[in-house]
Amino acid sequence: MKKRVLILLIVLISGPVTIHAQKILTLKECYDHAIASNALASEKKSYSDISRLKDENLVKGWLPILDANGSFIYNSSVIDMSGVLGGLPIPGIASAIKPLPHEQYKITVDINQVIYDGGAIKGARELEKADLNVNQKQTETDLYKIREQINSFYFNLLLLARQKDLLNNYLEIIKKKIGSIQSGIINGVILKSDEDVLTSEKIKIEQQLAENEIRRISFIKILSDLTSDQIDSSTEFVQPLVPGLLSDEISRPELQLFELRKEQLAAGIKVIDSKRMPKAFGFATLGYGNPPGSNFFKNEFAPYYLVGAGAKWNIFDWNKSRNERKIISYQQTIIENRKNDLTDNLKRLLISKNSEILSLKTLIETDNELITLRKRITATAESQYQNGTITATEYLNELNSERQAVINYEIHKINLALSGIEYVNISGKEIQ
Repeated sequence: MKKRVLILLIVLISGPVTIHAQKILTLKECYDHAIASNALASEKKSYSDISRLKDENLVKGWLPILDANGSFIYNSSVIDMSGVLGGLPIPGIASAIKPLPHEQYKITVDINQVIYDGGAIKGARELEKADLNVNQKQTETDLYKIREQINSFYFNLLLLARQKDLLNNYLEIIKKKIGSIQSGIINGVILKSDEDVLTSEKIKIEQQLAENEIRRISFIKILSDLTSDQIDSSTEFVQPLVPGLLSDEISRPELQLFELRKEQLAAGIKVIDSKRMPKAFGFATLGYGNPPGSNFFKNEFAPYYLVGAGAKWNIFDWNKSRNERKIISYQQTIIENRKNDLTDNLKRLLISKNSEILSLKTLIETDNELITLRKRITATAESQYQNGTITATEYLNELNSERQAVINYEIHKINLALSGIEYVNISGKEIQ
């Protein structure tokens, strides 16, 4: 019985905790979910499958090529030796040698085998591998841009959550203040207009809270769509930490893509060079025909075969290969210039973003001083209002100034985190 009671207590205690457990979502998780669920994510596997099939076909270039052929030929004029041999003093020789047939029939299986291709297949495989790396890195580059969209909605949700907390806090202050002046109004010590001023402020805050909730629901819906994750309205969004040491080293996927494109062009040069190399091949023909093979004096169907080997070498291509190498050299120069231009732009962005971070840190330091000062002013104003030396409107002005100082402080903190994350993304690093 005691065990049953203990189990029941555990269930009753743990049950509500499980039901009301709040989901926590980080920016890194949003990145990962958005990239994994994006339509472009499947491209990497598709490129890999395409490359594998192309490589299999290239390797098969070393296998023999088999072609089946068949033909029928009719010759209007053929060699007839009877007229020439008839003048020889050999009885019956003219009738013994029959004229060649006008018709020729043959069915063959032709076999061609590469013996040496000058590195053409190897070069083509290396080029295909370089193409795969470029295509996959291009996909990574396109997916990397999703981070900017995620940042926009994620940090807006952080701002809205903090704004909601602050609005609720000030709403409670206003409600308590309205409740505290009720007896004063009844006794005629406090004017009814003071209650109206506070009530109008309460309505204004409630409107801001309603607007906050509408925007929050909208942003959650968009973020859910971007990440393909059902984000609950009670989800808590964790504010990322600003990296303590910001490195100016750049490793963006776009820069890596430029390097891979240069490797792709270098692989293309090897393919061009292979075209000028000598080629060796073997061949064989298995046939059945009439006349069989080159035996034109045999007027009947019979099998035959022939085998051989050959070589070819393009000793002069009118500088075609040299021009193709020049073209690739120009393309490599263009890529290098674009890479340098992008690097310079990214460095300028890092300098600008670092200045923004330093500026926000300075603002946050002064925000703390300002909030302390505004709280003292508000406390003085509240005392003056209770003593009847200032109006409710004047008191609310000081209270709103304090609230705005706190809001600015929270905005600056969240913007500092956003700037730090943007700095990391500009440099191409991964956030923790």
